[in-house]
Amino acid sequence: MIGGATWSWWIGFHVVAGALLLIDLLLPSHKKDSGPSRKTAWLWTAFLALLAFAFAGFIAMKEGRVTAMEFIAGYTIETSLSVDNLFVFLVIFQGFRLSGGQQHKALAWGVGGAIIMRALFITLGVTLIQHFEWVTYIFGAFLLYAAWRLMSQHSTRDVIPHWVRNIHPKEGSLLPVILAVELTDVLFAVDSIPAVLAVSRNPFVVYTSNIAAILGLRSLYFALASLLDHLRYLNYGLGALLAFIAFKMLSAHWLDISVTLSLAVIGAILTICAVWSLIAGPKPKHSTGH
Repeated sequence: MIGGATWSWWIGFHVVAGALLLIDLLLPSHKKDSGPSRKTAWLWTAFLALLAFAFAGFIAMKEGRVTAMEFIAGYTIETSLSVDNLFVFLVIFQGFRLSGGQQHKALAWGVGGAIIMRALFITLGVTLIQHFEWVTYIFGAFLLYAAWRLMSQHSTRDVIPHWVRNIHPKEGSLLPVILAVELTDVLFAVDSIPAVLAVSRNPFVVYTSNIAAILGLRSLYFALASLLDHLRYLNYGLGALLAFIAFKMLSAHWLDISVTLSLAVIGAILTICAVWSLIAGPKPKHSTGH
């Protein structure tokens, strides 16, 4: 056993993840200059989500229901917080004036780099918590700050680093775009990884739930790119989500909040956010951050 799972589990997961990345790159519809269509993007996103839940079912059979629920909670949290990344990617790609095909290539490199960085971040986070329990309170306080930062802004785009807003269009190499994507992923990982560590301390569960969510990030971007401005109250929903997770982490010594209850609260927050946004309609033009 290493990191909460056998070597065969670790190897098997990475083989499947690598195969999915390769398939995503080689799909004819994903190689077009315009990038994948919205329909194809939704289908691929749904397929990856089904695989993630099938994997959760496998975990339930082998390790029990609680571990499987921890995976689902981690996957849900990471996927939800990844919507923030989509706003940043949209701004970056608009700044560099990339075609759909170029955006897909840049995201491919971005996902690969994100997997490596998440592995390092998670290893560090789990190690710190295991050896220094007081680090939990630092993570919790940081999540509270992140929640305040989101809820005090008019939109999620307002929390995008200033340097991203001032990116100037460049021709040719995608390297500057890839570096921008990687750096922004690091910034968001600082929020999302402590959030997932609040629902599980199992390194395998934390890592696989993160990677499963990241694998669907590219297709989710193309599926939601034209709909992001309709998520008017996304910042409040994600802020409330981070605040709840911070509360769970900070109160863990005195209050035991089950994974099932956590999932119910997370689902309720995201549902209310989506319904509230749909009722209110698209964001006013002045709050989109353009």
